[in-house]
Amino acid sequence: MTQGQLEIQAIAVVTAVACALVGTFLVLRRQSLVSDAIGHSVLVGIALGFLVVGSTTSPLLLVAATLTGVVTVALVEVVTSTRLVKEDAAIGLVFPALFSIGVIVVSRYAEGVHLDTDAVLLGELAFAPFDRLEAWGWDFGPASLLLMGAVLAVDVVVVAILWKELKLSTFDPALALALGFAPVLLNYVLMTLVSVTAVGAFNAVGSILVVALMIAPPAAAYLLTDGLGRMTAIACGIGGASALAGYWLAVVLDASIAGCIAACCGIAFALAWALAPGRGLLAAARRRSRQRLEFAQAMLAIHLANHEGRPEAEVENRVAHLGEHLRWDREFADRVVRGAERRGLVVRSADALALTERGRTLAHDAVTR
Repeated sequence: MTQGQLEIQAIAVVTAVACALVGTFLVLRRQSLVSDAIGHSVLVGIALGFLVVGSTTSPLLLVAATLTGVVTVALVEVVTSTRLVKEDAAIGLVFPALFSIGVIVVSRYAEGVHLDTDAVLLGELAFAPFDRLEAWGWDFGPASLLLMGAVLAVDVVVVAILWKELKLSTFDPALALALGFAPVLLNYVLMTLVSVTAVGAFNAVGSILVVALMIAPPAAAYLLTDGLGRMTAIACGIGGASALAGYWLAVVLDASIAGCIAACCGIAFALAWALAPGRGLLAAARRRSRQRLEFAQAMLAIHLANHEGRPEAEVENRVAHLGEHLRWDREFADRVVRGAERRGLVVRSADALALTERGRTLAHDAVTR
């Protein structure tokens, strides 16, 4: 494995972890679309910053783009506060307007400069190792890796310091306000972190991958756990693993690295969506099947209780007659009876069924509940 390959993977993993860390709070706050809004609208900040300083490498571009991200959030808050439109509609109004301004500025005033919409949207991790930070005769490594490492460090420090406040304002903003935690200010702090992270990742991975890394890993982690700490750790782990898997998938397919990483993020979410123990599709299907059988067993107990002690009980309580009275096919009736036997609700003698004491209690509770 070459040094360039190691550096590309390091950049991808650090970027993925930074994005997943702040993205966890976006998912929990139901503000996932904000990452897309910031990821696109900061283009106008980058473009205007370039017009002022005349360079695509100046750190002022990062400052301008971050400020644009904060302005985006502020505009969304202003539009939402009018109560004329909801937050999702406000986001849909603000970020296309800012993004279109950025596209116009880039296409009109940045022609011939390495600042185009393809680079901003898609990025190119393969070229990131060539942009290096060199000073005093020393090669400090890829600029993107150093930048995203610094961004990740800032994210970790701020989240660690404000962990309790962010947690409270995320799950109960009213209580946070009552305790004097200023949830609006905390929201702006979080959105500033999102802006810094998104802008920092622009040059290497592009805004599309930033959105994928901020949303897909936390959304997958949300399906796997209920604890905020565990969710954050799992989201960062899924993001880092998707970055590595996406890189090697791109090598095998000779395809876009950013595209393959985004695809792996989607695959990770799809697996969690289908296989999550508590919230996955398979778990939900098993739960519905179990509930259907439990309901059917309660109906069986009521049916047997209604005929218990009567002359027709010997005929009516046979398994073969369940389909006629309860409209079950024979296969389903056999499943219900076997389940009821395992639960100790009924006993079978030849083809006849009789309730146990537990079965009578279930029938009584089901009727009187």
